[in-house]
This record gives sequence, C-alpha cells and structure tokens, in this order.
Amino acid sequence: MEKFKAQLNNLRISPRKVRLVADLIRGKKVEEARNILKFTVKRAARPLEKLLSSAATNAKHNFQLEEESLFVQEIRVDKGRTLKRFRPVSRGRTAPIAKRTSHITIVLEKHGS
Repeated sequence: MEKFKAQLNNLRISPRKVRLVADLIRGKKVEEARNILKFTVKRAARPLEKLLSSAATNAKHNFQLEEESLFVQEIRVDKGRTLKRFRPVSRGRTAPIAKRTSHITIVLEKHGS
C-alpha cells in the first residue's frame, strides 16, 4: 500500500472555505479531481489543483507510477496561523480582524492497493 503525500502550508484562505472545495475531490481519481478543480469557481480551487499536480508528479517521478492509477485517498485541511489585525470603529475604539490561514495535506494512493 503505497501512499504519496504533498503539503501546502499557510495558504491565506480560511480553512472553512478551503474545505468546501476539498470535499469535492475526496476519494476521486486524480484525473477526475483535476477536471473538477479546473471548473470550480472558488478561489481555493487553483492552489488545490497545483497541490494535486505536485503529489501526482511526486508519485510519477519518484516511483515511476502512471497518473491514471492514482486516487485521492485523503485530503485534510487544518487551521494554520491566524494573522491578527485591527480596524477602527466608532468612538475611538478598535475591532479585531482575524485573517485565517490553512494547512492542506493531500495523500494519493495507488488504485487497487
């Protein structure tokens, strides 16, 4: 059971928004997942597409596997560092703004393992 992994840290998109896109490709073949991401309008689709390509290329280059034999076994979106910013509000006060980041891990597995 061979597993091929790729990771993206500190993506400046909220994990809640990235999970919406990640749920679309979980359990799909790599080619099918790439097509889904290509036509998804969400902003998180482009970084996920690049991460998927990276994981598939790792498997192809390091283990001489064909891309058609791989599928997305696991995709995990975790919370990253939160950038804390402040904006002015009335009466001389400030209101906090939390700019959230995401850590994404994708695991591909050979189909039929």
